[in-house]
Amino acid sequence: MKRAIVAMGGGPTRVINRSLFGVVDEAAKHGIGVLGALHGIQGVLKEEFRPLSPGRPPVSTHRKLPGAAIYSTRYKPTAEDCAKAFEIFKKRDVSYFFYIGGNDTAEATAIVSRAAQSADHELRCFHVPKTIDNDLVENDHSPGYGSAARFVAHALLGDDLDVLSLPGIKVDIIMGRKAGWLTAAAALCKRSEEDGPHLIYFPERPKSLAQIVEEVLAVYRKHGRAVVAVSEGLRGSDGAEFISSKSVRAELSREPYAPIMAMLNALGPIEEACGGAKKDAFGHVQLSGTGTMADVLAAAVKIGAFKAFGKAARCRADTFGYLQRCHAGEPSPADAKEAEMVGRKAVGYAVKKSASGSVALRAERAGGNYRARAELIPLEAVAGKERLLPDEFINAEGNGVTPAFVQYATPLVGKLLR
Repeated sequence: MKRAIVAMGGGPTRVINRSLFGVVDEAAKHGIGVLGALHGIQGVLKEEFRPLSPGRPPVSTHRKLPGAAIYSTRYKPTAEDCAKAFEIFKKRDVSYFFYIGGNDTAEATAIVSRAAQSADHELRCFHVPKTIDNDLVENDHSPGYGSAARFVAHALLGDDLDVLSLPGIKVDIIMGRKAGWLTAAAALCKRSEEDGPHLIYFPERPKSLAQIVEEVLAVYRKHGRAVVAVSEGLRGSDGAEFISSKSVRAELSREPYAPIMAMLNALGPIEEACGGAKKDAFGHVQLSGTGTMADVLAAAVKIGAFKAFGKAARCRADTFGYLQRCHAGEPSPADAKEAEMVGRKAVGYAVKKSASGSVALRAERAGGNYRARAELIPLEAVAGKERLLPDEFINAEGNGVTPAFVQYATPLVGKLLR
């Protein structure tokens, strides 16, 4: 019997367990025994394995649930780790390694694959795509994105109706370190100019604090309310991450925003206040969950409103953080189907004795008809790279999406409430 190891890397999603099911169920059809490595490549190194079958827990019980059924990791393997992993693969007579994850996981898979080639070890490695960030190059979209985008669209619809009921300003901070794909999804329930979100800010379009406040207050004057979606990876006018950028710091040090800088200074070094002191093994600074960006923007808008109107404006801000990844609501139908498909396709390429690679999702949208298919591409084409939101999806003002983005994303999220 051929043997395989499957593992998960990076943040869990609403549909990642469907990819796991696809791998395990397809492997069973081909007589391949599968071991699940607990906590990704770390589980391989510690030999923490669990035999998996499609009809038994956790595969059977977690197939339709969010989260990573065999747990995940952000650990980046070293050359020494790979050498150790090969000894374990050899000892257990493993022929295939399937690693489900995003671009960092693709990079880890490539490291393992290159080491296998150097050691002349017959091990074929396959990256199974997953990321709510939707930033995998060579992919039309990524499993996990459609369901996360669906959540964001509905969350912003709810916020818009809330602020319509009790007029004010609402700012939502949405995941997206360098690419604005998920933040752009905030617009998918918008049906008219009157509907929120009225403004959307992306990492791809740097903004000054003054620009944001001015645009928010202009919307507030016009509509009597404002709903704003902001990517956590938004850049200041100097191109650096917003709160820690020198240009934004300079703005915060001047009136009327000096009290905000005093607030930040009271929290400690500004890098620590924004999570900048924390980095993972791939060198990424922590952005999600700190709340600092939301607090700064809300405070700046309040100060700006008081200065402009002579009275306080109701302004609230939320940082979605992990909420987007593993919400237990209804997944996108296309996302659920395609997440399982890429797992099955990875096994299909393995049994065809294909070389190591990454399963990429392609899509056809001719005549308004949507169809997704999978294709195997080299690991190096995906590993460690990021796909940004293209210019044609961002409006000329850099604060909203175009109809082209809505047309692109609609089949990925499924039917929405509005």
